[in-house]
Amino acid sequence: MAEAKKKTVRIHLFKDNGRYKDDVFVGVNGVNYKIQRGVDVDVPPEVAEVLEHSQMQDTMAAQKMAQLEAEAAAAQQ
Repeated sequence: MAEAKKKTVRIHLFKDNGRYKDDVFVGVNGVNYKIQRGVDVDVPPEVAEVLEHSQMQDTMAAQKMAQLEAEAAAAQQ
């Protein structure tokens, strides 16, 4: 009996020669994945979801830092 093909999602992680040059490690339910940057990669949907949540958290953290910096600058005036 052939094994059922598991559903995958194609993703592409940004790559540069600086901060975003290394592969990305993701662990989901005890299964580890090492995802290469700069190429299209098929991953399970739960891995794509973890990466999406990580990106959203990075965006929210950057927005909060900018807000706090603006508030601190305004308080110094």
